[in-house]
Formats: sequence, structure tokens, C-alpha cells
Amino acid sequence: MRIIKIALILLGLVAMMLPKMTLASETSSPDTKTNINFSAIPSFLLPSPVLAEGIFNSVGDGGDNLADTKKTAEEIRNEELLVKWKPKQAEKWANLPSKPFAVNASAYTAAADECGKSDGKTSSGIKVHKGTIACPGNFPFGAKLEIEGYGTFICEDRGGAIKGNHIDIYMETKSEAFAFGRRNLMAKIVE
Repeated sequence: MRIIKIALILLGLVAMMLPKMTLASETSSPDTKTNINFSAIPSFLLPSPVLAEGIFNSVGDGGDNLADTKKTAEEIRNEELLVKWKPKQAEKWANLPSKPFAVNASAYTAAADECGKSDGKTSSGIKVHKGTIACPGNFPFGAKLEIEGYGTFICEDRGGAIKGNHIDIYMETKSEAFAFGRRNLMAKIVE
């Protein structure tokens, strides 16, 4: 019975991939990748979460997994914007600290009285969101900082008062920002 279930799963996967597959000779580049939306597979074809996880983790170029298919259009757009900054900030990437370091963290909101504008756009061009931090000018846009006890944040903004070891963590409300206050924390670059 298990072999029949596996065969049905594989048949379903092949049937779904056929319209999206192209031969290498049909593409303009041998590096062209085919994106497959695995979330479209009917659940009856995936009898076990363990089996489904194994299929998703084994398909692709070795690094793909189910989580990669769940990115929103905004997340993809943000990643594309940050990639455009990378060559312009190569020297900043090369000079990032390799060891944990102390930061003086405060919090901010996208309110007009704090930012001088109310469109929510950061200096990198990304709309501010949970996980955004304003970093000093020597940090490149896209650098990911793991802040002890608070999680991972992405350097996507700048600010006039953000210098030295000061960072500003985006919060949705002023009450959250005031409650956070100013804290000395440890951070490290994770990407």
C-alpha cells in the first residue's frame, strides 16, 4: 500500500511539473531555474507530513525547501532591492565585525513627527516592517544582526542620530517604542 501512495505522489508531482518544465536547450541560459509551487499539490496526494517534508527538501537545487515557496511578493521585492545595494556597498560588507559587539539600541516608529515623512519608506527603499533596524552608515543595507534576546533584524534604514554603536529598532506603535526605551545589548552579524 505504501508503494502505491508513493507512486501516486510522484505521479502527481510529475503531472504538475510538466507544463512548467523546459529543456536546457530551450532556455537562453543553462542557469535558468524552474520554480514550482508545491503548495498547489492536493493534500490527498501527501498522506504524511514526514513524506511531504522529504519530497520538498529533496527537490530543487539543494537549498530549496517548502519555506522558500511561502515568501510574499513584498518579501521578494525587498530581497531584490537589497541585492541592488550589495555591489554599491561592497566595502561596508567587507568591514563588518566578525565577533559579537555591543549596541546601544533604541526604538522608533514610522510616524511623521519622528521620520519627517509618513510614507513608511526606509533609506534603502523598503517599506518599514517588523524586523527593520536603522543602522549606522558603516553598516550595509541587508546586513542581518542577531540581537541577544530579541531576534534577527535587517539593516534597512538610516537616521541622523544613528552613529557609532547606536541602532534603532522599528516598532509599530509609540507605546511599544517608549516601553523599549534605550538598552545596551549584544549583537552579532549573521549574514
